Order: sequence, then C-alpha cells, then structure tokens
Amino acid sequence: MNDIKIYKKIDTIRPTMIAGWPGMGNVALGAIEYLKKGLEAKRFAEITIDPSTALDSMVVDDGLASFPPPPKNTFYYSKDHDIIIFEGEAQLVGHAGLELLNQVLDISTQFKVSRIYTGAAFPMPLGYKNASEVYVAANKPELRDLMETFGVKLMEGGHISGLNGLLLGFAEKRKIDAICLLATIPQYALSIPNPRASLAIIEVLSKALNFQVELHDINEYIKEIDEKMSMIEDKVKDVFSAGDEKHEKPREKQPREKKIPGYVLGRIEKLFEEAKADKKKAMDLKRELDRWDLYKAYEDRFLDLFKDTQ
Repeated sequence: MNDIKIYKKIDTIRPTMIAGWPGMGNVALGAIEYLKKGLEAKRFAEITIDPSTALDSMVVDDGLASFPPPPKNTFYYSKDHDIIIFEGEAQLVGHAGLELLNQVLDISTQFKVSRIYTGAAFPMPLGYKNASEVYVAANKPELRDLMETFGVKLMEGGHISGLNGLLLGFAEKRKIDAICLLATIPQYALSIPNPRASLAIIEVLSKALNFQVELHDINEYIKEIDEKMSMIEDKVKDVFSAGDEKHEKPREKQPREKKIPGYVLGRIEKLFEEAKADKKKAMDLKRELDRWDLYKAYEDRFLDLFKDTQ
C-alpha cells in the first residue's frame, strides 16, 4: 500500500501542476529537472510506494544480489509561481501504476490544482538538428484550442503510452483539466536523452504559465548531446546508403525512405532491455529488427549484447 507523506505545509491559491515520468528521450523528466531548478521549487511531499510493486530486476554489487530501492515520487512547490511539480522516477504498470496515478490526482484535489500539464516524446523521421516541434493532446476541446494559440500543433491521432498519457483520462474522470505536450525527437534515438525536446516543452510552458527560467545549462547540454547524435546519425546514414547501393530495383522502397512507426521503435528499445537481462530474448529482438529491415542500423548494438558472454 502506498503512503502519501506531506513534509511541509504550502499555501497555494489555485496552483498549476506539472507532472512527469520517464519515457522516450527522457523528454518529460528532462523538462521537470530544469524547471525544478529554474523555478526554485522546494520539496514538500512524496508518495512512498510498496517496494514489491516496482520490482523487475535485482541489483548486483561485488557478486551479491539485493533488492533495489523503490523509485521516488516527489512533489515540489514554487511559491513565486504557484506551481506544483511532480517527478516520478519510474513508469509503473498495471495496478501499481494506476494506484500511483490516482494518488497524484489525490494531491491535485487536496491542493485544488486548476490544471495539470505533462509531457512525452513524439518520435518522427527527422534529424537531430531539426527544431523540436510540440504537439498537444488534452482532455477538453477548449484546452486543446488554447494550446494552439501558443504555436502548439494538434496531435491528430495515435497513442500516448505510460502514465504521462493515462493521466489525461484519469484526470478527466475527476473533472481536472489536463494537457499533454509532446515534443518531436528522431526515431533512431529513442533511448538517448533529448534536451532539445525538453527545452521545447519548457518554452511552451513558460508562455502558457507566464514564467521565465534560466536556460544556459540546458543549452549547454544540448550542445553536448548534439555531438553524440551527430555520430549516431552519420552511422545510420552510412548504413542506409549502403542498403541503397545494394538494392537496384527503383520501384522497391528503400530503408532510408521507410517511416518506421514510433511504437515499433519503442518495442525495439524494450526488446533490447529484455535481451540484456536474458540473452534468449535476443532472437525475438533479431526477428523484429529483420521484420523492419533495421538490423544493419542496430547491428553493433545487437552484437554488444554478447560481448560478455563466455
């Protein structure tokens, strides 16, 4: 059973909440991390969860296995801006995830939160230097229309996985306004932090909530990540170019032109994680890569799974 602990009394008016959990590109949590600092938000509460509900692996240190500590779920408050920030360290699934989500909404109700914003990644066939565009999904038509006035595009269809997406539906059940901002990231880099996308969400929030934050640190991080992304993108281009030379039939669609659905890339990332823990899963991963003609793009990473195999 989870437990809500209030460490410090806060005097709110009609606060806005910004909530985030891990996801592709670490987009939502990346924005949360910089907003906590930029808005000088202070911790005031947390949800402690039953450790057994979040277990999916063991921690090994010097040959000894132990249970990992449960993920933290912490609330912060910026008094100057009347903003509550929630940061969840892990995406819980099933009953555990829904229990946590409902307790976040319990806090929202307790402190009379007027609106909740959350974030997510929107994988697209683009390069790392392309500006990250922000799309919106909301639980009320008027909220969707409002965000379009801030230059946000309408998400016309698809799915938002995880608690960042489910929040919209469960907030609506409690008659709480909720908005999810989705920032575009390259399809080939779902597991790499994308501060450019986090920054795009921060910029939209700063307009919608009328605040300003120092952006020097995140801009420096963008430069750092860009160097890594440049190498990855060059490698992907080389692989796809080689594929183009290999196939001579002009009517055949080349891998470079193929738009891989975001959910497929997400499934591939999940299979990589499973294969790290259990090499038997590598065959499932290989079949999925072959199915979408992506093995060459991921070949080095796939082979790295077996480097430590005796």
